[in-house]
Amino acid sequence: MGKIFYLTGKSCAGKDSLYNILKNDAGLGLLPVTRYTTRPIRDGEVDGIGYHFVTVDDRDRITREGRMIEEQVYHTVHGDWYYFTADDGGINLDDHSYLATGVLSSFAGTRNYYGEDKVIPIYIELDDGERLQRALNRERLPENGRYAEMCRRFLSDAEDFSEDKIRALGISDESRFENDDLSSCAERIKAWILKSIR
Repeated sequence: MGKIFYLTGKSCAGKDSLYNILKNDAGLGLLPVTRYTTRPIRDGEVDGIGYHFVTVDDRDRITREGRMIEEQVYHTVHGDWYYFTADDGGINLDDHSYLATGVLSSFAGTRNYYGEDKVIPIYIELDDGERLQRALNRERLPENGRYAEMCRRFLSDAEDFSEDKIRALGISDESRFENDDLSSCAERIKAWILKSIR
């Protein structure tokens, strides 16, 4: 029986970089779970890689059809953006294990949908000062510059990822990984996943 290994953590902790390293490691054999979003596609992004970019009408239809696994809405300075996972036939735990990424509430929703024994958290940690510096560096790129949204996300993370919420979801110390060095962190996570699959 397969599992969904779910990377979660605050913004700019390195989840996306770690996700790409782990997803592309043939030795793990994990298939990606691609979430959906109604936010505008950014320069360099490709629909279906990272996210499926959809309209609010598409999201409403998926909800009506009862195929919504989990979702969050962020009231951004650019309007409401929905992020969600849909039951689109892409997950078959009888035959495969998967890799997903998202926030604590998306992890919780996915776990509620598939079962606690099938959705395994991998919590990524990084010093807040380092996270803020990474976010600032990203927003300084010519195609970005969304500083108000960066600040909103950083402040929201303090509440959304409180230690009480982490513990309430049963995320143990053994499934928490400090991203002090990307390569080293990825290797520690790989070893832990392989041990968990066996």
